[in-house]
Amino acid sequence: MSMDRGQREGDEVLLMGNEAIARGALEAGVQVAAGYPGTPSSEIIETLSRFAETGKLYVEWSTNEKVAMETAAAASFAGLRSLCVMKQNGVNVASDFLLHLAGSGTRAGMILITCDDPGALSSVNEGESRHFARLMEIPLLEPADFQEAKEMTRWAFTLSEEIRNIVMVRSVTRMSHASGNVILGALPPAVRKAEFLCDGAVSDPERGPVISAPVIEKHRLQQEKIRKAAAIFEKSPFNAYSGPERPELLIITSSACRLYSLEAVSLLDAEDRVGILKLGTTWPLPPALLKRVLSTTEKILIVEEVLPFLEEQVKILAAEQVREIGVKTFYGKNDGALPMAGELNPDLAMAAVGRILGIDPPVLSSAYRKKLRAFAGLAPRREQTFCPGCPHRASYWSIREALQRDGRGGFVCGDIGCYAMASLFPAAGFYTAKTLHAMGSGTGLASGFGKLGSFGMDQPIIAVCGDSTFYHAAIPALINAVHQNANIIFIALDNNGTAMTGFQSHPGIDINAMGDASPVVDIAALCGAIGAKVVVGDPFALQETRETLNRLMEGQQGVKVLILKQSCALSPEKKGTKRYLMQVDDALCRGDACGCNRLCTRIFRCPGLLWNREKKKAQIDEVICAGCGVCAGICPAEAIRCEEAAKS
Repeated sequence: MSMDRGQREGDEVLLMGNEAIARGALEAGVQVAAGYPGTPSSEIIETLSRFAETGKLYVEWSTNEKVAMETAAAASFAGLRSLCVMKQNGVNVASDFLLHLAGSGTRAGMILITCDDPGALSSVNEGESRHFARLMEIPLLEPADFQEAKEMTRWAFTLSEEIRNIVMVRSVTRMSHASGNVILGALPPAVRKAEFLCDGAVSDPERGPVISAPVIEKHRLQQEKIRKAAAIFEKSPFNAYSGPERPELLIITSSACRLYSLEAVSLLDAEDRVGILKLGTTWPLPPALLKRVLSTTEKILIVEEVLPFLEEQVKILAAEQVREIGVKTFYGKNDGALPMAGELNPDLAMAAVGRILGIDPPVLSSAYRKKLRAFAGLAPRREQTFCPGCPHRASYWSIREALQRDGRGGFVCGDIGCYAMASLFPAAGFYTAKTLHAMGSGTGLASGFGKLGSFGMDQPIIAVCGDSTFYHAAIPALINAVHQNANIIFIALDNNGTAMTGFQSHPGIDINAMGDASPVVDIAALCGAIGAKVVVGDPFALQETRETLNRLMEGQQGVKVLILKQSCALSPEKKGTKRYLMQVDDALCRGDACGCNRLCTRIFRCPGLLWNREKKKAQIDEVICAGCGVCAGICPAEAIRCEEAAKS
């Protein structure tokens, strides 16, 4: 069950973690919410957008995370409760403004919700955001279950207003995307009026200008706020101990790792030997609470994801209090009890607890293990690939062909999105992309490569990025390339939405997060306005795209922009429809005897193309074929035919 308007106070409903966070914000009276889509955080803004009403709640997908934070901060300065939402990589983008915001402070409650991705399940890295809380000297909260996700989010606004600063709430993938029962609270009827009071002195927090200077005074005030938060955390209901009065082993944990710890202790039947301190307020730590609990035992295991953030802070506190609590033995990341990278799980936690206590973990019977291996062997091998009908496969095919025909060793600087697979998988982008870093970095790197001609570099340099990434981070790099007269080809893969995270709106689409009509910022017009030569094409027109690229490579003086426009195969306007009905002419398909060496199924490898082992010929999978018609253009024998599909 998803959250909807018909639910009332006291109802118990099944909510995804991100929906529970959104509900907590609504119960707190949030009026402005901004974010940039990124898994595993996207559903928070999407949920809030369903509750947007004129004058009550404003929701937006911002062009990037820094702008989202600035939008939310403006609301706070004007007296409205606000939040900004992003995944772990987004905090890096927003950190420039966050450093200043933490210094200036806020007015109405404002929270930063960051959803980290341990294990990099949907990210190019598993970098975590907790360290920013300590770096910026702002409070950090971490919910450990779904009810707490709602309650903690609601309380975070109160805490923000009490200390007059932004508060960070951190979730992780297994919290954001799992689901659990949540009892709903009341939604506040009152709506605050926005007004920015700024006619007072610099020192007036209510009516003065909101600036992060003078530096020393503001920094001292900021540190007073963090000390006040630590005092509040001493009595926080989000910190809880369970277990024996004097445990043989104390587990200190937070977030989803609490669930792993509980299961591990239960599986080992060690509830009478192990105590668990679950911390919801992980920065700053409540020193009196930690002193009291640490005094009860000699051995402490810290279970957390990903880096030893909590472990290091607990050790510092223990060192400062060693005369009163005695010397302790710590286990966790640094001693190898738990891995320093990747997701944790109950098995890893159980293995660590078992080694410390000398308990052998439960062992599966050999017969059961044999069955598991047999079942595992039945699962087909699945490689990551672009979807049937994906325009990115067509784009990279043309790029690959053009670079090979040019023959000068040209390469692609990749970027973050579905198309990032071009750097890794032959079934996706034919190993075409040779660099992959942060959003927009493909264009920045290409700009740098494009100035190396005086050092003998004559390789064609191509930068690719998607439409949402273009607005997010590529524009400054592209402006730099134009101004520096870098010799690059910039390709915008415009599939009409933030496809990787669920087709959220961006400035190139004529609606906003709330579904209202919005002006379109046209990529071609913008690129032309900064002085680049612009060509617009269709990636499904393979020969035309390849010829255009080879023409742009000739001379390669300055910045040339190619916009390849074709909607994502899974987009709402395409889903369930086919432009063409595809078929393979068995009389023309020569299979292994063809000089193409099975180009269609071995190299192009669209999931809609199959190799029929009995006929030893290519075959169309009519169930999953999207009917884009691209494969007809890659068969040298012209054995793949397309017929216009009937329009309903």
